[in-house]
Amino acid sequence: MTSTSHSTAAEIHARMDRLPITPRHRFAVVAVGIGMFFDLYEVFLAGTLATVLGKEFGVTGTTQKLVLASAFVGAFLGAITLSRLADRLGRRRAFFLTLGIYSVFSVLAAFSPNVELLILFRFLAGVGIGAELPLCDAYLSDLLPARKRGRMIAWAYTLGFCGVPVAGLLARVITPHTFLGLEGWRWMFLLGGVGAIICWAMRRGLPESPRWLASVGRAEEADAVVRTFEAQAGALPPLEPVADTAPPTREPVRALFRAPWRTRTIMLWIFQLFQTFGYYGFGTLVPLVLAAKGYDVVQGLTFTALSFLGYPIGSALSIPLIERFERKTMIVGAALGMIVLGLAFGYSSSPVAIVLLGFGYTVISNLFSNGFHVYSGELFPTTLRATGAGSAYSLSRLATAVMPFLLVPLLDSAGPTAVFAAIAAAMVIVAVDVAVLGPRTTGRSLADISSSAGPRAAR
Repeated sequence: MTSTSHSTAAEIHARMDRLPITPRHRFAVVAVGIGMFFDLYEVFLAGTLATVLGKEFGVTGTTQKLVLASAFVGAFLGAITLSRLADRLGRRRAFFLTLGIYSVFSVLAAFSPNVELLILFRFLAGVGIGAELPLCDAYLSDLLPARKRGRMIAWAYTLGFCGVPVAGLLARVITPHTFLGLEGWRWMFLLGGVGAIICWAMRRGLPESPRWLASVGRAEEADAVVRTFEAQAGALPPLEPVADTAPPTREPVRALFRAPWRTRTIMLWIFQLFQTFGYYGFGTLVPLVLAAKGYDVVQGLTFTALSFLGYPIGSALSIPLIERFERKTMIVGAALGMIVLGLAFGYSSSPVAIVLLGFGYTVISNLFSNGFHVYSGELFPTTLRATGAGSAYSLSRLATAVMPFLLVPLLDSAGPTAVFAAIAAAMVIVAVDVAVLGPRTTGRSLADISSSAGPRAAR
């Protein structure tokens, strides 16, 4: 039996957690996963096209670094502002805004007449896409039952990570050619923008998060959304009695920096600052690393495309593992694996070793990535979930923007081995940070994870 339209926030949580996975859940996972596809396509586009754009516009030095960094600086701003809107105005509205902005400016980037406008349009496209992944993490965490949450989010990321090898393979196949009077690299931006428009239309069928609706006092709307899931679920177990909770309230941003959320915020900020060097550092700089090893553009793009096949494969491997292991244990173990494979890649010189080590690195890095994306969507209460995940994630975008200015000079002066030594040091910090400060979350309800933070924890 379902509750009445006067369900409390605690009852909405309990009703969502007792559900099996329904067709409505699966549609949400697919629609969100396709949006992730274009976010990850965009992230890895920069490194894939770095050498091509350098040749096209004749840019080197600081300008080349700005081409690499522009979308990430925009994403830093977008992750801060649009994630906060998701907690204030709703997840669904924020979804439309992120993909809408990205679509428009990605198409404009395709027609950039000079490198200055290309940098500007990529910056603005980054603003749109910056909040996409933390918003996806928050939305799917809200929507999915506790016992299946990690597995279903891993499915969404597996779909999303198909965008990485697509970016690598398209760069290899079309960038050397011209189609309909447009250079191949322009088609890379155009395809991303048009595809995101299609995804924007698909997301019109997504429901608003019932947990978010309940958290802002819109109990009747939350109840109506939950009923649509319950109608597809068939017979359900009786609803366990739930304790009354405090009236709905909107949490200010400063709540992240006071008890009981302060420790989790610090842990996630440290994590996002340093994981960037291990995760995005490989994807965005490996074409330049291969060029430094003496391979030409075509060879480098071929090796990159083969290595990038590991991203969706690693994501798929996480599906059967993510509910079997504690999230923080999986994250720490994968980080240590990235250290070993990254250092070996930095030392390698033969084509076979480069491809195998690069593939192995991307496989294990997506065990790492899926673990931390699920984890970051679980750490904060509904009223702060998108803000907490997005503010931390914005630091990873900022670090990615700064990264070319740190690692490219290091690559030029000391070579690939030094670059991967720096990456290894960053991943050691990540592993220690999560092991020491991270809470346990696997299989627990979001309400339980929040309440374990302390007596003042919100829903």
